[in-house]
Amino acid sequence: MKSVFDPTEVAEIKARLNKLTLDTHRLWGKMTIAQMLAHCNVAYELVYDNKHRKPNAFVKFMLKAFVKNQVVGPKPYKKSGPTAPAFIIKDDKDFNVEKKRILDYIDRTLELGEGHFDGKESHSFGKLTIGEWNTMFYKHLDHHLTQFGA
Repeated sequence: MKSVFDPTEVAEIKARLNKLTLDTHRLWGKMTIAQMLAHCNVAYELVYDNKHRKPNAFVKFMLKAFVKNQVVGPKPYKKSGPTAPAFIIKDDKDFNVEKKRILDYIDRTLELGEGHFDGKESHSFGKLTIGEWNTMFYKHLDHHLTQFGA
């Protein structure tokens, strides 16, 4: 698994993102390119922005028990798999705005470094290790960049 905390690997991720244009078409799924970027931004919004309601204790328990390993584990996501409601983007989004946001979030994550994330509480899964944070961020981005051929 590539690292969102390694400058060389982050440069590769950003190069893949910079290959995307408004004319980039998906290989599977329903999202437009702008919706996909907005969807990927949600993972970072949950960390950096206070715009999503936190799950109650029961829901958090269920997420930790049944979803966490799929999200932070090494097994790749399936094509067109289910997603949490906060990640469903139905409205039109501005490609350039969403692309800038994801690049800024990636830079912020790299700048803060892995130490910032060591044992940090996630929105839905409790405290995560550096490796779990990295897997969650990288695996999700990689999945959707692959979805759009980047």
